[in-house]
Amino acid sequence: MMLGAEAPGIEVLETVTGSPFGMQLVGGSLPFFDAFGWDPDIGVGEALDVLGWSADTFSDEDPDAAFARLVEGLSGGPVMIGPVEMGHLRYQPGMTGPIGADHFLVVLAADSESVTVHDPQGFPYARLPRAEFAAAWQAETVAYGKPHTMRTNFVRHTVVADETAIVASLPRAIGRLGGENETGLPPGSLGNADAALALAARIGSGSDPDLRGLLAHFGVRVGARRLADAATCLRRVGHDRAAAILTTQARLVGSLQYDLVTEDDTRAADTLRALAPTYEELRRALTAS
Repeated sequence: MMLGAEAPGIEVLETVTGSPFGMQLVGGSLPFFDAFGWDPDIGVGEALDVLGWSADTFSDEDPDAAFARLVEGLSGGPVMIGPVEMGHLRYQPGMTGPIGADHFLVVLAADSESVTVHDPQGFPYARLPRAEFAAAWQAETVAYGKPHTMRTNFVRHTVVADETAIVASLPRAIGRLGGENETGLPPGSLGNADAALALAARIGSGSDPDLRGLLAHFGVRVGARRLADAATCLRRVGHDRAAAILTTQARLVGSLQYDLVTEDDTRAADTLRALAPTYEELRRALTAS
């Protein structure tokens, strides 16, 4: 949305953020089918880097100062903000308060009463009262990032082919698949095979409703989509073995949806145990290519 006509396809963007390459169990309890130690804020920066773009990033603890900077930034065009707390986005049906879910928005206009945004979840030109926008942008219930973060002045300083960007993103992916992470994860956090096996044990013993809801409403479909996108991109750059493993991962993760919704915990746990060794297989395939 911020890169405009020069933006690569969604599948390329997803891949070069680094998100598809791994799994994590944050704090030993919160599962995500994304790279160990990764979060979307990190992914935005990494994607811009390998794609040849730059942007100015600001955050401010003071909400009034941040809003004034946002208004100033809008004089140069749309502004990307996030993370925000999705539960405060009241134009989304069913949202009435914080739910601990992160999101990103493109702000188009702002005044003393309201803010107009494009929401990539499918809400163009959505209006949000300033107080509710402020609560969302504070991001108090989001587990990463800083409050009132915004990105402006997106500039393409180097023309980079999609294939070149995909290849440039792989060293970080290999490192994270090997257990490297550069973030301050909570104690007890697990990555990749360890995360899959620990989640299998939790689900096999009867998962709690919150865990099941996170996976069934968000985690599985996002994870499977990212993996399928990465498989497409890896095939484009000749990493056929790695692409085949990513496709296997996408099939395994996607197959969890029915079992989680119907509470077939034994089958879901078996699927996660089958998923566990594929992370090391993927790391080896990428290293050998």
